[in-house]
Amino acid sequence: MDNGKPVDAASADVRFAVQLARYFAGYADKIHGKVIPADGNVVCWTRHEPVGVVGAIIPWNFPFQLALLKIAPAIACGCSIVLKPAEQTPLTAIFLGSLVKRAGFPPGVINIVPGFGETAGVALVTHPDVNCVAFTGSTVTAGVALVNHPDVNCIAFTGSTVVGKLIMQSGASQTKRVALELGGKSPLIICDDADCKSRNACFSSKFARRERVG
Repeated sequence: MDNGKPVDAASADVRFAVQLARYFAGYADKIHGKVIPADGNVVCWTRHEPVGVVGAIIPWNFPFQLALLKIAPAIACGCSIVLKPAEQTPLTAIFLGSLVKRAGFPPGVINIVPGFGETAGVALVTHPDVNCVAFTGSTVTAGVALVNHPDVNCIAFTGSTVVGKLIMQSGASQTKRVALELGGKSPLIICDDADCKSRNACFSSKFARRERVG
C-alpha cells in the first residue's frame, strides 16, 4: 500500500476490503424485480437492470478498501467498471488490477486507469460510454465536471469541504440530488470528566494518519 500507512492500519484496510467483497457478492443473486398489484387484466412488474459502465474515482486515504467499495457492488449488479485511483496512491490500484487478472475476470470488466484528476478524472466522467459515476475524492476539476454532466442525476461525494460546496452549488442549480460527506468538519472537545477509554479512542481516531483520515 503506497500511502505510508503503518502495517496494522494497512492490514486492516485489506481485511475490510475482503469483507466488502464478500458482502456485496452475496447480493449477486438477490437483485430481482417484483410484481405490483394492479386492477383488471393489467400485469405490472419491476425489473432491475445494470446501468452499464460505472466510473469510479477514489482518494488516497483507504486505497484498497475504497477500491473494493466501488468495484464489488458494480460487479454484483452486472456492471463493468473503470476505476481511477488517486494520483498519490496508484500502485495499490495497479496491484489490485493484477489480482483481478489472476482471479480470472475477463478483460474489460474491471479497468484501472491511473492519472491526474485534471486529465484522467475529467476524461472518465465525460466519456459517452460511462453511464454512472461514483466519486470519492477532492479534485475540483473532476468533481465539477461530474456534477455538470447531463447524464448524471445523483452525486454522492466524499471529500473536502471546499469541493463539497462547489458540488452543492452546481447540483442545486440543476436540481440534482446531492449527498455530501465532507472532511474538516469534526472538531473535538474533551471535557475534564470524560471517560478515559472513550477519550483515548477519540485521540486514536482523530490523529490517525497525521489527522488526515478523510
